Amino acid sequence: INRQGIVVQARAMPWAAGKARQKCFEQAVCGLRRQMAAQISKKRKFVADGVFYAELNELLTRELAEDGYSGVEVRVTPMRTEVIIRATRTQNVLGDKGRRIRELTAVVQKRWNFAENSVELYAEKVANRGLCAVAQCESLRYKLIGGLAVRRACYGVVRFVMESGAKGVECVVAGKIRGARAKAMKFTDGYMIKSGDPKRQYVATAVRHVALRQGMLGVRVTIMLPYDPTGKTGPKTPLPDQVSVQEPKEEAYVQPTTSVDPTKEKM
Repeated sequence: INRQGIVVQARAMPWAAGKARQKCFEQAVCGLRRQMAAQISKKRKFVADGVFYAELNELLTRELAEDGYSGVEVRVTPMRTEVIIRATRTQNVLGDKGRRIRELTAVVQKRWNFAENSVELYAEKVANRGLCAVAQCESLRYKLIGGLAVRRACYGVVRFVMESGAKGVECVVAGKIRGARAKAMKFTDGYMIKSGDPKRQYVATAVRHVALRQGMLGVRVTIMLPYDPTGKTGPKTPLPDQVSVQEPKEEAYVQPTTSVDPTKEKM
């Protein structure tokens, strides 16, 4: 039987005759159909992976917001699925003797029907939280929830990000900041690109919502990362409009030559 369910070759089975042969044939067809159903198309696979990542990111954002959650990375290996949680306070993510990370592993395993011991969660510390847009956006959100003035909170985030080595930063807070009329306040510093392909590599953006008594505020933090040849704090590829002027090479001194014609020599 081929993949389309068509009988290509039927061999005589001396041990099965009549109804037994028909039953074997039906079992073979059912097994083939189950195998075809298990093979998912490429398009559906990528959509399913994207939905899994989005739902997992939303779960961890709500659960680990106070612990400096900064993103998640999913690595699929033949043996297991590894989920790497990036956070500024990894000790809080792990919990007492690893209790919290085990609870999160159990939740992920039950929600997405993973087999036993087939999914592992790890916590990774963010190298420079001043260059992480998600961490700074969460920090600004908790400052506003704590009752700090918008201007003071935003300027504190802008100063901290610039001191961490960023090329530029922009904080936008929109909503009913003061009074019944909604407005937006923008705080910027440094250099920021808004378009082009380098924006995908150099600019990190995070958006959060702050539920206050007067209404909902929208918070957006945008950070332009610095150029780093090692690729640790920023992208490896330099900006396309960056011009580097090199120092001119020192020319070697050449001693003037004398004439080889003896008649032209001075007497």
